[in-house]
Amino acid sequence: MRTSYLITYDIADDKRLRGVFKTMRGYGDHLQYSVFECQLTASDLVRLKGELSGIIHHGQDQVLFVNLGPAEGRGDRVITALGKPYSPVDAPCIVV
Repeated sequence: MRTSYLITYDIADDKRLRGVFKTMRGYGDHLQYSVFECQLTASDLVRLKGELSGIIHHGQDQVLFVNLGPAEGRGDRVITALGKPYSPVDAPCIVV
């Protein structure tokens, strides 16, 4: 069974930031800057946390995992915005 997660991160170093971004692209949908939505199995979550743990500096960086519940039966993803309207990111993002 897959669970939906909102994953956001704050990384202090540009090199580590690029590494986290590249890793996250393999696991979910890039929503905004450092925010991804991922549908993960329990083993996917363990694997992702392990990969990120090897990239981040545990005293300077932070990755948050927000459990949104089961991916199945949730209905359509609904994202609303206040202020500037939300638009899906279709183009590849480049972090320099």
